[in-house]
Amino acid sequence: MAKKSARKKVSGKPSVRAALTKAKKGSAAKVKPAPKRQKADLKAAHGASKPMTAAQIKEAFRRWEAASPEPTTELHYSNVFTLLVAVVLSAQATDAGVNKATPALFALADTPAKMAALGEDRIRELIKTIGLFRTKAKNVAMLAHILVSEHGGEVPRTREALEALPGVGRKTANVVLNTAFGEHTIAVDTHIFRVGNRTGMAPGKTVNDVEMKLEEVIPPEYKRHAHHWLILHGRYTCIARKPLCERCVIADLCQWPGKTIL
Repeated sequence: MAKKSARKKVSGKPSVRAALTKAKKGSAAKVKPAPKRQKADLKAAHGASKPMTAAQIKEAFRRWEAASPEPTTELHYSNVFTLLVAVVLSAQATDAGVNKATPALFALADTPAKMAALGEDRIRELIKTIGLFRTKAKNVAMLAHILVSEHGGEVPRTREALEALPGVGRKTANVVLNTAFGEHTIAVDTHIFRVGNRTGMAPGKTVNDVEMKLEEVIPPEYKRHAHHWLILHGRYTCIARKPLCERCVIADLCQWPGKTIL
């Protein structure tokens, strides 16, 4: 009997391979005209989307894992402290914009002690291309001093201690806990809020609603990287004005009625 030729599979199940292939070809789905998209998004924004099933959610993460096995933040950093500072600076700013400013900053100060010594005025000068740079410079200088005086120059590993630092809210704390320490946290920003509601994976009226729902529905085996898969999907595929449904690997699972499956 002739041997069957070996073919490399994206994943064990054909549905994953087929979905990735259709997305790559740009033939996964087609968005509907603007009025219908807007109506669908208005409903989603109020947390009224049809929920995805548990099986659909698991399949979505299975596909994201197949497409990107080891996702990570797009912020540039060299240690836990520079990650913390980068995330603080990224509030209401793009990762790309932060990455343009931080090389010069981190070249001079990549530890809490060095940042505290650098001082608010010099920090402000180095990050002036980033939105809200005055407030952020003050926060970075203050948090550096606190880390030196109260935490032995180390970034704390608890949410409570992180959120006590200037400029650090729940979202920033979740990013640091997940990216630096491997905690299974979900930092819900505008991208993840949109994805959670639009797809039906985690419908909710508030950021906290969506975060709690995601914590409930994401299968344990996918929680380590869930934050990054969700944010990257929202940033590059499920974009705000007109999602790129034709390139979406979960188009057939998503419950958003503003598209037609091809």
